[in-house]
Amino acid sequence: MRWLFAAALAVAAAGSLAFIQAQDGDGTQEGATQSASPAPTTIQPIAFPHNIHAGQDRIPCMYCHFAAERSVDAGIPPVRTCMGCHMIIGGSNERQQAEIAKVRDYFQRGEAIPWVRIYKVADHVHFPHMRHIAAGVDCTECHGEVKEMGVIEEVNQPLAMGWCVSCHKEREASTDCAACHY
Repeated sequence: MRWLFAAALAVAAAGSLAFIQAQDGDGTQEGATQSASPAPTTIQPIAFPHNIHAGQDRIPCMYCHFAAERSVDAGIPPVRTCMGCHMIIGGSNERQQAEIAKVRDYFQRGEAIPWVRIYKVADHVHFPHMRHIAAGVDCTECHGEVKEMGVIEEVNQPLAMGWCVSCHKEREASTDCAACHY
């Protein structure tokens, strides 16, 4: 039994050391910018207006990000999901029509839209979306009021361990290291 305690202590110490060494003085990972958001010059392949889809049209997050209920990742919808509406809906102005034409082009070519990832936790962290959804965590708690964003942007950044631990404590969820670091 004594060796089990010693082994657990050694694993915890090694994990803490690995976490500390992966951080800069300002709490970001080495080589990373303060926010994992795309640089201002980074442009998505399609100007997807969340404020129209999630806001004006009130499409629930889970309609497009359906994998979030049963997967670690929320996922990006396949182009055929977009085409379910955009076979009929062509946009109400030239800009919308041009962006929807891009969606249709990807669909016709059988290609996935090469979205630029906005949210990413560090490689040593696991954020299982399905567990958070099952616990009743609303998407806006981490992602903000997406329904008001024309262009998606990171909020609550940086998504640092302290921010997550505070949320776990408020909700009386596990703060055991193994809950997120496995």
